[in-house]
Amino acid sequence: MVAELDPVDRLLLDELGEVPAGRVVVLGDETGALARALVERAGASTLQDPRVLQGWAGAGEQVVAHSDSLVAERQVAQALAGAAGGGEVVPDLAEALTGAALVVLRLPKSLDALDEIARTAALLGTDDVRLVAGGRVKHMTPSMNEVLGASFEQVHASLGRQKSRVLHAAGPRTVEQVWPRQRHHADVDLTIHAHGAAFAGTRIDAGTRLLLGQLDRLSGTDGTVVDLGCGTGVLASVLARRFDDVVAIDVSAAAVASAQLTTAGAADVRRGDGLTDLADASVATIVSNPPFHVGTAKDSTPTLALIADAKRVLRPGGELVLVYNSHLPYLPRLREVGPTEILARDRSYLVTRTVRA
Repeated sequence: MVAELDPVDRLLLDELGEVPAGRVVVLGDETGALARALVERAGASTLQDPRVLQGWAGAGEQVVAHSDSLVAERQVAQALAGAAGGGEVVPDLAEALTGAALVVLRLPKSLDALDEIARTAALLGTDDVRLVAGGRVKHMTPSMNEVLGASFEQVHASLGRQKSRVLHAAGPRTVEQVWPRQRHHADVDLTIHAHGAAFAGTRIDAGTRLLLGQLDRLSGTDGTVVDLGCGTGVLASVLARRFDDVVAIDVSAAAVASAQLTTAGAADVRRGDGLTDLADASVATIVSNPPFHVGTAKDSTPTLALIADAKRVLRPGGELVLVYNSHLPYLPRLREVGPTEILARDRSYLVTRTVRA
């Protein structure tokens, strides 16, 4: 079942204006509703269907979609599978934006992610590529206009409707591609590489830093060590100095691309949805600094799913080591997996170790 268009999707569709023949790129669609609507409108336009809304060129539109999250990517692919006119999902951002004539974007929460999108579109799109970006007003800031203005000569906002607004950017500038960025951290002797949408960028966030101080307390048992939700690959890189078989997993395409650069081949970096691709009782240790946001909303569901699935994936005696905000109610769930102890704490975070019973 295809999701319904929400107010941001509907405003984006109404604000498209004249759509050129060429590559139309949909970014940040979480449900597939927006991508499917664009594919069906392009297909109807090509067929000269009188029901199609005005503004489409009528021939040659190719709609492609890219979502950073693998979960969203799969939903978009499912939505496009039944759409008249096709449509393609492209996992790589730069590949998706190559030759783009129009970019239709659900605004990301990260300004860095927006900057990478804008720069890449300006560099790899057509000479007259346009960007139409929509979001909920409560999540939009004037800084977004400034970020777009660094890559496009004209930026303006639409009128608001149903608590939503659209930013238009046109006239691509000659810009420098600064993504991925990198920064060396002498205290851990590690150079972190980060794409715009990767959590924490080139920093080591406070939770990860607290967890780093506990890695020498991990079991020395031979077996696979998994860094789940690996982000830019900080934990995986340090783990790989001690363990031979380190697997780094993240749902984000930007995170995986960043971690591949940071780990420099020392870990097996994979894009995946949690632990779902790992076999039962196949892992010795799972280490994670899990997210508690999905997009702009607080949501512990992915972490609770991780804890539940860890019981399946860990072999008996295997360990699950997490760092998380101390106010989150994870301890009761962890104790369902096995005996749990607190390894470290500070004013904001706990590091816990759970041994698979």
